[in-house]
Formats: sequence, structure tokens, C-alpha cells
Amino acid sequence: MAADTEVKQGKDLWDKLQIIFNPINGLLTAITVALLGYYTSSVLRSNEEANTKERVYTELTSSREMADSALRKDMFLSIIEIFQRPESSSLEAKMLNMELLTYNFHDSLNLKPLFAHMTRLIGESNDPKKKSYEARLNQIGRDVATRQLVLLEQVGSKFSRSIDFEMLQKEGFLELPPETLTLGEKTREFYLSILGVNPETRQIRLEMGIRTPQESSAKQLRKFQLGDFDFPMIDNTRLSGDQRAAVVITQSSDTSAEITLVYFPGSYASLKEKVSYDEVIEQFRTKQ
Repeated sequence: MAADTEVKQGKDLWDKLQIIFNPINGLLTAITVALLGYYTSSVLRSNEEANTKERVYTELTSSREMADSALRKDMFLSIIEIFQRPESSSLEAKMLNMELLTYNFHDSLNLKPLFAHMTRLIGESNDPKKKSYEARLNQIGRDVATRQLVLLEQVGSKFSRSIDFEMLQKEGFLELPPETLTLGEKTREFYLSILGVNPETRQIRLEMGIRTPQESSAKQLRKFQLGDFDFPMIDNTRLSGDQRAAVVITQSSDTSAEITLVYFPGSYASLKEKVSYDEVIEQFRTKQ
């Protein structure tokens, strides 16, 4: 009987505890469910707001780019039309449109043929302002080359060399001191040799060589003509690893010139440049 009494008392105790804690458990469960629901709702609302902001930003950016592209297209067509008109168009009008075209599209178009065309037109003209137009055209070229060079210097490496035309004439060619430049994980040694200069067009004939630490001798890379209207974003040499090298005339006179070689990432080359499939695959493998 004593054992039955103890069992009954223990059962009564658990029944009382269950009566006490059941409402508490229910309350805790309700609070937990409410908090979980609030947190989930808050996260969903926050994600929805972020997605909405991102969508609005993307739409605004896309609309702005489309409007900018349309404006540039209309501007380009209206400007280039000037150069297709009969010869009655004045040099002043063509020079003005040359400035508009160059300063707005120098990073996406190879304008060297147009500069050569304008140089020829000015040379054949009897306009009393002929000399001022020549100076104006040369100034446009210097401005664009300097603007591009300043940008590329910030993301790449460079070095400058001076050319003495009198010494070049005596020696027949000049081999300039080499320079080692590093960009990212690539180190290259650049060589520049001056083969000649045209005093009328003021174009310099160059040979550029390159050597990497893995190579024991200089490797000839390219021979080319360098003038006042060669711009580094457009007129450059493609290197391995999606990199570029370009040479620019920064100063020139009748007796000397200063040239600068800039070594920069391929992503800063002209908009018309296309990345080769080999470079894409190489970049993909590098990121693995």
C-alpha cells in the first residue's frame, strides 16, 4: 500500500508540473513561431527592397547608357557628314568638326587616317589661315596623346628617351638604353632602336624589342612608323597576358624629340580592341 501511495503521489506531482509547464511551453512555442515569422518576413522584405533598388539602378544605368550611345551616334553621323560634303565646305567648319570628333571619340576610333586627310587638305589649301590650321591640328593630336598617356600611366608603367636627330643622321641609327618594367606579375625588358626620321612628315621609324626573364636574348617584336597622330589606346602592340605596349611622341622639334613607352593592361586599350579567345581561356585558368 505504501508503494502505491508513493506512486500515486509521484504521478500527482508530474500531473501538477505538466499543468504548470504546458501553458509555458505553449507560450514559448507561440513566441518562437512569432519571432521566426517576423525574422523571415524582415529578411524577405529586406531582400525585396535590395532587389528593387538593384533593378531600378540597373534600369537607370541601362537607360543612361542607351541615351548616351544614341547621342554619340547622332553626333558622330552629323560630324562625319561634314567630311563627305563637296569641297565647298570651309576648312574652319572641317576643323571644328575634327575637334568635336577627336575629343569625343578618340578612345574608340582610329582617327589617324582622318588626321592625314586634314593634313593633306590644309597643305593643298590657299587659305590665309593655313599655318594656324596646321598648328591647331597638331595641338589636337598632342592633347589627345597626352590625355591618353596620363590615363595609361596611372594603371601601367612607362619610361622616356630622347632622340638627337643630328646624332641619328651621323650614326645612321640609334640604339636607346633599354628599360625593365613590371606590370602585375609580368616583368619585361624593352628595347627601342631609332632607324630613321622623315623631316617632312616628322615621322620616326622605330624597332621595338622585348625580353622577359625567361629569355636570354632580345626578341624583335615590331617595326613601325611613329607620328604625332599615333595614340596609345589605338596604336599599341598586343603582348601576352592581355597586356599592351605603346610608344608616343611627347615632344618634338627640328633637332630632337622625346618619346615615351607606356606598358599597360589590355583592358585600357581601345573599345574596338577584341580580346582573343586564348586570352579569355588563360584568364579563366588563372582564376581557377
